[in-house]
Amino acid sequence: MYKLFAFRYLKAKKSTNAINIISWVSVTAIAVGAAAMVLVLSVYNGFEGLVKSLYSSFYPEIKIAPAAGKTLFISNEQLNKIATTPGVAVYSKVAEEKAAVINGDYQTIVTIKGVDENYTKVTGVADRIIRGKFDLGTIDEPLAILGSGVEGLLGVNSATSIYQLTTYIPRKAVESKDPRASLPQGNILPAGTFAIQQDFDNKYIITNLAYIKKQIGLQDNEYSAIEIKAKTGENISTIKRALQNLLGNGYTVEDRYEQNRTLYNVMQLEKWVIFGILSLILIIAAFNMIGALTMLVLEKKKDIQVLQAMGADKSFIRKVFLSEGVLLATIGAASGMILAVIFCLLQQQFHLIPLAGNSFVIDYYPVKVLPLDLIVIAATIFIVAILASWIPATKASDQPFELKV
Repeated sequence: MYKLFAFRYLKAKKSTNAINIISWVSVTAIAVGAAAMVLVLSVYNGFEGLVKSLYSSFYPEIKIAPAAGKTLFISNEQLNKIATTPGVAVYSKVAEEKAAVINGDYQTIVTIKGVDENYTKVTGVADRIIRGKFDLGTIDEPLAILGSGVEGLLGVNSATSIYQLTTYIPRKAVESKDPRASLPQGNILPAGTFAIQQDFDNKYIITNLAYIKKQIGLQDNEYSAIEIKAKTGENISTIKRALQNLLGNGYTVEDRYEQNRTLYNVMQLEKWVIFGILSLILIIAAFNMIGALTMLVLEKKKDIQVLQAMGADKSFIRKVFLSEGVLLATIGAASGMILAVIFCLLQQQFHLIPLAGNSFVIDYYPVKVLPLDLIVIAATIFIVAILASWIPATKASDQPFELKV
């Protein structure tokens, strides 16, 4: 019943036009706040999804690394058990180390990564080749896949270069007193260039596993990590636990999130900090709502007394004006969120808002609307509406019963 009264008060003509104006100003402010929240969070979701897709091209779904030190020892028996673990599709053995790379007058420090023949099945680096081809060569004639940033730093073009790069990779456990023995020289020919994301493009060179193991001095069953791709639709957490139980505490088994924990945590923190800042818009709108409801209480003083005479208690009257506030907030929130969702769909389809410059992998703002975000925004607006309506609603319920005859 109290909702019916609230709805009638919303539609009823007011004696003072200012009440209508303030009410619809508060509705508009809430609509703007709701739309801003949906749009900003959707953009953050879009960029987060884009970054994750870029990182997923380089980082495996699951990675087995040493719990301590830089390398791990893993037997053929353990590798067979990994391959037969439920949910595991394929694994790749990798070895990597920092290296100095020289091309004439150009030189830079990179991470050089040796991978086996399964690497293209575990990651999407081969799909990100922009020049040349994905060819790793052999132990005697190694070929290199350069990050696009590394290619620029070394002043080469991997598609046309006929000159080898000189590598100096620190060798493990050297007994010789000659310092040159701990930093053996190698030669490697560029074969292709990949472009994924600046963190990888400026840092990595990829070549064949046998060459890197030879240069570093690793044993037959010694690697830097084992990278794994799961079967489609399998639960990554379940596979990760199974592998950890299989290998024991001497190894760490990480999913893609754990390999980039800091990045993902920062992205989530930024998203919700912005959400908190945008919530201030709703607080400002709440002041308008307080004013509109307070003026409505003053105008409906006689109605309140009539309701009291008919037996309405304080709780009923309070609910009437709380419902009025929630109704105003609902109209604003629904209109703002619907408009924002429509705009996001148009942005996804037609790329209405472009990104400035041409240095990014896409030329428009990516957006992604998540149902959970809409629920959180709606809940936030509902809470703000209740808090803003509470003071005038309580004031209305405390009106003394002074019906005159």
